[in-house]
Amino acid sequence: MTSTGTTTAQSANDVIVGVDTHKDVHVAVAIDRLGRRLGDLSVPTTGAGLKTLLAWARALGPARQWGLEGPGSYGAGLTRYLRQQGEAVLEVSRPGRRLRRERGKSDQLDAEAAARALLAGESSGSPRQGIGASEALRQLRAARRSAIKARTQAANLLQALLVTAPADLRANLDTGTLRERVTRCAALRPGRGTDASTATKTALRSAARRWQHLDAEIRDLDEPIKVITAEAAPQLLAQFGVGPDVAAALLITAGGHQERLLAEPGFAALCGVSPLPASSGKTRRHRLNRGGDRQANSALHTVAVVRMRSDPRTRQYVERRTREGLARTEILRCLKRYIARELHPLLLLARTG
Repeated sequence: MTSTGTTTAQSANDVIVGVDTHKDVHVAVAIDRLGRRLGDLSVPTTGAGLKTLLAWARALGPARQWGLEGPGSYGAGLTRYLRQQGEAVLEVSRPGRRLRRERGKSDQLDAEAAARALLAGESSGSPRQGIGASEALRQLRAARRSAIKARTQAANLLQALLVTAPADLRANLDTGTLRERVTRCAALRPGRGTDASTATKTALRSAARRWQHLDAEIRDLDEPIKVITAEAAPQLLAQFGVGPDVAAALLITAGGHQERLLAEPGFAALCGVSPLPASSGKTRRHRLNRGGDRQANSALHTVAVVRMRSDPRTRQYVERRTREGLARTEILRCLKRYIARELHPLLLLARTG
């Protein structure tokens, strides 16, 4: 643990602390409301280090704000600790390339840039809470997405092996659904030979059993997701087209951005479904919003597609807007905006913390 500089304004009423977070060390720089640098400190990311950092900041003044880079990754532990101690924590973006080109790059410079960004009102808002149902769902969903991606890769490998397999082997295995092909390939007994047919059987069995293992892993992860979403937001799950995975994605977004959940237009913008003007000349139209939380946007997209296929009221709406000349993408945009408006009050009732 090292400290440089001197503490010059212990009587200051308002202190802003910028922190550049890392895996092993956090570097902090403190400034006052006039932008004067008060000091800097480097601490290890241990419990003792976090306590030292907070004590140092409290010695600078009675009122503090913290601006953290990466509060959702390396700074997650520090964020939780500061909040538990009643500190005000905000997220700030990393310095842009222009600033780094002009001032150089070091941990102290990055920490000072975080503090000055907070002083200038350029924070990105409050970081995720990192507790409660939304955090539990975030962890489970991250593992589930990775397993789904790996299962898809295993399925693609199995299909590629079947395409190039010997004709007699392919005729017996490459029929039926994917699950049926996997079951047949997983039951292969290649033997101990070294010929091409035996090697192909070994590879097919390996890919099939990998797919089965990942499929079972996904089902195991689905169970706690179902339980948590049912407990946190039963009203949300009761809506047409909203399943546990969709509900989990929306609860994660809601739990991570409580301040933007209060107003319905803010929630729509957070999910990337607020309409953006795309008019030119005599054309008056809006386009899809490509910003916002893409996982939440994908969840609303799933609900819209399900309703377009199965909900009579939505199908009538699609037919009417199609007769009016709207393209499918524009209809989807409108539907996602309406769905966000419908689900917003239900998310306010959810227990995400």
